[in-house]
Amino acid sequence: METLVDVVLLSFLVVIAIAIVRTKDLLAVVMLTGIYGLLSASFFVVLDAVDVAFTEASVGAGISGLLMLAAITMTGRTEAPKRHKPLLALLVVLITGGMLIYGTLDMPYFGSFDAPVHQHVAPRYINDSMQEVGVPNIVTSVLASYRAFDTLGEVAVIFTAGIGVLSLLALPQRRKPYLVDESGKEQMYKQHIVLRVISKALIPIILLFALYVQFHGDFGPGGGFQAGVIFAAAIILYAMLFGLDNAKRVFSLSLFQLLAAIGLLLYASVGVVSLFNGGNFLDYNVLADDPIAGQHLGILLIELGVGCTVASVMIIIFFNFAGRREAQQNGEER
Repeated sequence: METLVDVVLLSFLVVIAIAIVRTKDLLAVVMLTGIYGLLSASFFVVLDAVDVAFTEASVGAGISGLLMLAAITMTGRTEAPKRHKPLLALLVVLITGGMLIYGTLDMPYFGSFDAPVHQHVAPRYINDSMQEVGVPNIVTSVLASYRAFDTLGEVAVIFTAGIGVLSLLALPQRRKPYLVDESGKEQMYKQHIVLRVISKALIPIILLFALYVQFHGDFGPGGGFQAGVIFAAAIILYAMLFGLDNAKRVFSLSLFQLLAAIGLLLYASVGVVSLFNGGNFLDYNVLADDPIAGQHLGILLIELGVGCTVASVMIIIFFNFAGRREAQQNGEER
């Protein structure tokens, strides 16, 4: 039965991938991409990779679609016609793909017991993480403790992406708001009254669930990455339904820019404090008298930093995309 489910999910993934490549309507592409992310998350659940499925569901089927919807408001809904035949690109892809497949021939078979990863790394994490880290969720112990330096690099990459978007799309601060047709905006809100009422009830629940995912990642699927994306999705949902100007009155963009930097600094500061206490960088054992308590404290702090940076960067990206589009529309009206 499990094999049948795997075959069906993989078949759907292939069909949707082909549809994404061949579809010219960018709005349909965004919708298909969200479906692809949801199916990928389902496939990861079947493989018992629940943490990966959680991340794929929140990022691939959630926040990515919202950001792409904001992007296509600037680029247009229809893909531009091709001006040349991409035969050279196809040839490069085929050669590269063939080389990658050839390189996998010497790899051990999937799930093989004799694979090196199953002889050294995996047994150490499975057998010793509870005694060394004290976190029931092994994925969290690996990402936040054993490989904390790698995760710091990932957070730095996310922060750098936010800085890049600010550099490319940041708008100058305006002293006076643009004159817009308030009656037209009110008419638009009346047309979406059902969505607005439902969102008012759902957004607090989404934010509460984000906090649960943030502080429950030690014991179940979740953590700073997933919680940050869920938190950002709630703010973006508010901005999409109630307007960007109203969202900026409630949520300060300058505050999110500050939080993005604070999250990364908080993560790095935990490592610096570990050095000052006589341990290695990001060695949480020296943060408390009890090494297990130190591990819990260190993981709590760095996960909080990850959540702040991820949520802030996602919100910054959306606000800048949407703000650029709004500035273009206001310029055309004037």
